[in-house]
Amino acid sequence: MRKLIIAILVLLLPTVGFASGGHEELDKAAIDLTDQASLQRGAKYFVNYCMGCHSLKHMRYSRMAEDLGIDDKSLRDNLLFGNAQPTSMMTNSMRPADGETWFGTAVPDLTLVTRWRSPDWVYTYLRSFYADPARPYGVNNLIFPLVGMPHVLGDLQGLQEPVMETHGEGHEATVTGVVLTQPGSLTPEEYDNMVRDITAFLTYAGEPIKLERRRLGVYVLLFLGLFFIVAYALKKEYWKDIH
Repeated sequence: MRKLIIAILVLLLPTVGFASGGHEELDKAAIDLTDQASLQRGAKYFVNYCMGCHSLKHMRYSRMAEDLGIDDKSLRDNLLFGNAQPTSMMTNSMRPADGETWFGTAVPDLTLVTRWRSPDWVYTYLRSFYADPARPYGVNNLIFPLVGMPHVLGDLQGLQEPVMETHGEGHEATVTGVVLTQPGSLTPEEYDNMVRDITAFLTYAGEPIKLERRRLGVYVLLFLGLFFIVAYALKKEYWKDIH
């Protein structure tokens, strides 16, 4: 029993650490998995901006299209590239070795990223890049220090500079926030909406059956409630001569 408890704690430690994103507070993503238009936009943004490096190897194009109400023509014209077919998994051609060479580590698959870290973490992460000339790609991230990837949405968001703060004399200044100094092609509100759509899509990809599971859960609870009443009535009938 002791070994089982230790094993569970070990498994939970990475989840707690990554979900918190260190000492920074996370912004609320406020996603809506029932908003099909948002999920469709998120799929488009992910394929066009993220999928060059990241994959969704546990998701099939056809499953995504069916769930999100994307017709076959739109799928083929806007979301399938190269030799990909509707029945293909959402992978890319990047080799792990190339990712390690270019970014210092293998590029992670993002199918389960919102379950691993949380939707709020992903939403905050995509909004928290700032200029850092000391980094290989000229950017760093408020909740993921020393991030290896470039800010692929930088032209859309614009340039953010770090807000530095020194805690006492003799202490090194730390980054406590970011401020937009050079606007991108999108307004801050438009960019936040775009990031929210991407986060919603990745949340869907991590558990496509989530809405159906919740719907069925209501019926299961109703059944258990009715069954409890029947079981309690039977119990009283069987034990009436004893009690």
